[in-house]
Amino acid sequence: MAAVPLLWHRSPAAVLAWRDGRAVSAQRFLDDVAALARRLPAAAQVLNACTDRYRFAVAFAACLVDGRTTFLPSTRTPEVIGQLAALAPDVICLTDDPDCTIALPRILCSDADAPADGSWQVPMIDADRTAAIVFTSGSTGRPLPHRKSWGRLCACVRAGAERLGLDDGRRYSLIGTVPPQHMYGFESTVLLPLLSANVLAAAHPFYPADIAAALAATPAPRGLISTPVHLRALLAADIDLPPLELIVSATAPLAPELALAVERRFGARLLEIYGSTETGQIATRRTAVGETFQLLPGVSLGDSGDGAFAEGGHLERRTPLGDLVEASGAREFRLIGRSADLVNIAGKRNSFAYLNQLLNSIPGVVDGVFFQGDEPAAGATGVARLAAAAVAPTLDAPTLLERLRERVDPVFLPRPLILVDRLPRNSTGKLPRSALLALAAGSGSSLEIPADHPSYPGHFPGTPLLPGVVLLDAALHRLERMGRIDPGHCEIASFKFSNPVRPGDELALAVTATEDGSTRIKLCSGSRAVASGVVRAAPRRGAAGR
Repeated sequence: MAAVPLLWHRSPAAVLAWRDGRAVSAQRFLDDVAALARRLPAAAQVLNACTDRYRFAVAFAACLVDGRTTFLPSTRTPEVIGQLAALAPDVICLTDDPDCTIALPRILCSDADAPADGSWQVPMIDADRTAAIVFTSGSTGRPLPHRKSWGRLCACVRAGAERLGLDDGRRYSLIGTVPPQHMYGFESTVLLPLLSANVLAAAHPFYPADIAAALAATPAPRGLISTPVHLRALLAADIDLPPLELIVSATAPLAPELALAVERRFGARLLEIYGSTETGQIATRRTAVGETFQLLPGVSLGDSGDGAFAEGGHLERRTPLGDLVEASGAREFRLIGRSADLVNIAGKRNSFAYLNQLLNSIPGVVDGVFFQGDEPAAGATGVARLAAAAVAPTLDAPTLLERLRERVDPVFLPRPLILVDRLPRNSTGKLPRSALLALAAGSGSSLEIPADHPSYPGHFPGTPLLPGVVLLDAALHRLERMGRIDPGHCEIASFKFSNPVRPGDELALAVTATEDGSTRIKLCSGSRAVASGVVRAAPRRGAAGR
């Protein structure tokens, strides 16, 4: 059985990682790996929940050299953890969070694990060993597991390093805005530096200022591993970044206009990776220059009659693609859209990508998405009703719907159209379908009352409580933003305050429609209900209707 080295750094003094402003040598990394491997109990499989990218890499490598498989689920909700425990009853959790609440046996990974034994010997790992079980993101349904062998992972990452130009002998510091548990983050921010003798940056920045600070804390040359959502936020923040050699984007199609703006603003090449959890990365393109993707060496595309598939190269097996693609040469293709992207209502066809483009083109819309709810649309057999959610601080729902009507055929107008403060994007910018369905059902919406709201000090001195009228007003404003009520054409049928709201309480608003068309609302703080009631349409009565 062939074996592949754990890392490609050739000397014990080589810088493998940059962490908290300090360099970490390849020798120190191997010492940390060996120390953690000795602490692992007799369990075959591990959930790696470490958020510090260096500790994640140590934990993954310790499992690998000790013959264990690492589970990398897309989320760590109680439901997913329960499914994972059922799949692997002996699974344990490796975490660097002392307050971790994951319901599995836990081992804390800390910096105290590092004896210096000083022997330089890079472990060799059997190529066929199952290194990880990765899970799909859940953006199109329930997350599904996929096996990744060490040899195939290495082949994928090595081919990617060559395509990105990271094998030119320089030591690139690779800073990622995506979590290491995601397939793209796993490949590009953990395995890529290990398997191309580059430098792993431990930080996990999210906001533009944090990204700039993380880049500044690492030596040049630098590469930024990111997503369209983060790149759009960087441009909007109009923030200066330290010099970059390379920017990489994945997780969602990158608009050519955005790619060109990023290259011009930050003076670096921007390469887009095409891939999936199932396939890993299989192609790249420089989006600002052209729309075609170039396949990685050894990978080929075919058509089964039911859709495109990829095979060869580093792929474990022939794998169907979740996208519609069009070949434009032996080694190139164009991305048309997701196979599940097309929607057919009342004999009319459209795509979610095009509907999203129209929604986001409306002045005042900061972020928006169309999706399918669970209820069949009228006149469309087997097709769920379309819904949409948008962040549009300067618009109300009726105005936004009217502007959509100018752009979209009436059969594709969303019901409901929900206005929110932010979309429930995960850390890679994707929108899990379950989170969108929760929005459509009226759940999963937070209601924010500032802890320093001026009503608290006088109500009551020494024991501040939120006045009921303030809570009710905030709830009605949120219903208006969600498009659930017309503020000049509604009345409160009933409302009950059951528990007090104190400064700092986090409030969740659940909304459901009743049979008579009224809107039932419930406000909770954790598991504690604080208020509930019913709002219904009423004849127009000016300001009194509110």
